[in-house]
Amino acid sequence: MGAGLGLSDEILAALMPVVVYWVYAGMYMALGSSFDNYRLHSKKDEDEKNLVSRGAVVKGVLLQQFLQVAVALPLFLATGGNDGGASAEQPSSFIVIAKQVTIAMVVMDTHQYFVHRFIFHNKFLYKYIHAQHHRLVVPYPFGAIYSHPLEAFLADTLGGSFSFVLSGMSPRTSIFFYAFVTIKGVDDHCGIMLPGNPFHIFFTNNTAYHDLHHQLYGGKYNFAQPFFVMWDRILGTHMPYSLEKRAEGGFDIRPTKDCKED
Repeated sequence: MGAGLGLSDEILAALMPVVVYWVYAGMYMALGSSFDNYRLHSKKDEDEKNLVSRGAVVKGVLLQQFLQVAVALPLFLATGGNDGGASAEQPSSFIVIAKQVTIAMVVMDTHQYFVHRFIFHNKFLYKYIHAQHHRLVVPYPFGAIYSHPLEAFLADTLGGSFSFVLSGMSPRTSIFFYAFVTIKGVDDHCGIMLPGNPFHIFFTNNTAYHDLHHQLYGGKYNFAQPFFVMWDRILGTHMPYSLEKRAEGGFDIRPTKDCKED
């Protein structure tokens, strides 16, 4: 696939999430005020409530992406012979690829949920690790993966690696899977409920769902990421909500049941 660029599938699989991340986040940022009528938070809230500067977020994201590539590239090169049961002459069928992607989604969701919930409820890990991500009380697109390097490794890098290995997908399939995961993650942190957004149509785990978790009243709920809400529902951490239109434009998230403070 990357022959025209002189890059192997393994290298593309490691680098594509970085490129897609900044392109997709940049698209949201470039359109800026065009989305004011669909924001979950005002620009004033973003400036006043967030506890970290945009410059620090950019540096943190770049560090995480560097570490992810440093781990992912050797993994892809070491498993490059895994073609998911297909040869170069006979590519995997759509059914095989769909099965692999579905397995990868479930594996990633399962890993993310339990790591996310554990580092939130463990007081030491929250204070020194997970709290860094929650400095973004009002999330925005390019802050999607802003987190402590250890959390990035435990949740994102390991989760992505397990998904790749256990699903049996090839590096070529993983190029598209990781690009999809990246776009979904950025969208979940964009803070914009744009009409017709396919992520909001096909996934109940979306921008508003995750935004509630970033608020002080919703931190103990909606841990699931990035695709499904099954673990939240099964283990009692699912917080339903409604969206109310603000007079000045945008939406407010309203939990539809009481949030426990314990």
